[in-house]
Amino acid sequence: MTGRDLEVLAEQLGRVPRGVVGIAARCVCGRPLVVRTAPRLDDGTPFPTTYYLTCPPAVAAVSTLEASGLMKELTARLADDAELAAAYRRAHEAYLADREELGHVEEIAGVSAGGMPTRVKCLHVLVGHALAAGPGVNPIGDLVLAEVAPVWAPTRCTC
Repeated sequence: MTGRDLEVLAEQLGRVPRGVVGIAARCVCGRPLVVRTAPRLDDGTPFPTTYYLTCPPAVAAVSTLEASGLMKELTARLADDAELAAAYRRAHEAYLADREELGHVEEIAGVSAGGMPTRVKCLHVLVGHALAAGPGVNPIGDLVLAEVAPVWAPTRCTC
């Protein structure tokens, strides 16, 4: 991660980024796409969100899906599809393992993000995890990426 990355993140977020430990995924143009954050912020606050989508066009595309009610639909699919639910639980475990690499924070032990492992709460986190970890790790993130592909995809720059 470079000083320029932090400048771009501040521009993308509209604020100074907190707890950044790295860029977990980049746009094809090289700009930050997903940030990786520490499990405890500098002020001592526990922070369970290890991966978060930062690229404004990607955030906007995913926000549109959130507003459409997709989270409720995907949560219902988890209840009806045992295979999807099992894969989502594995994504939760992978997320926890990634965060634990950055340090153990007792207050958030066992708590991942995005609603994992039983519900879908934040598509931005799940897409961020899918982009950082690669295809096949977070099935809900992968499904959302497929849904948003006509508008935004990580294979083409929209910065």
